[in-house]
Amino acid sequence: MTIAPTLRNYLSSENIQYDEIPHDPTMTSARTAEACHISGDRLAKGVVLRRDGGYMLAIVPASHHLKLPDLRTRLGEDIEMASETEINRIFADCAPGAVPATGRCYGLDLIVDDSIETQPEVYIEAGDHATLLRLTHAEFTRLTANVPHGRFSVHD
Repeated sequence: MTIAPTLRNYLSSENIQYDEIPHDPTMTSARTAEACHISGDRLAKGVVLRRDGGYMLAIVPASHHLKLPDLRTRLGEDIEMASETEINRIFADCAPGAVPATGRCYGLDLIVDDSIETQPEVYIEAGDHATLLRLTHAEFTRLTANVPHGRFSVHD
């Protein structure tokens, strides 16, 4: 498996330019950053949240963890982490757990942590556990245009 078809079609339709970075299979974003010799600050991970009967995607650096109380303060108390079953259903054309850090193509609202916005380039999962996509800062900004931003993560 390489780029998930839904993601590939979306990036193509939005004319988003990227480079594919193959790597040895990994099961966590921190291990992926290590395998690719990149800073975890530059690897965007998507965290799927259940909100108001639907779902949304919070995008944070792989070197950070989500501060759910901060998101609840900003977005309301009805926010919980989605289950693996829910995530696998939403990202049906991706390997289990390989969530691309862009949710629009999967019908999800986004919120982006400000700390990922400072990076000169950003890497995202391609929908498998062995491929990253490298985007310039400008392309990542286009991918996340017009979505809420804020500080809701902390460096590990």
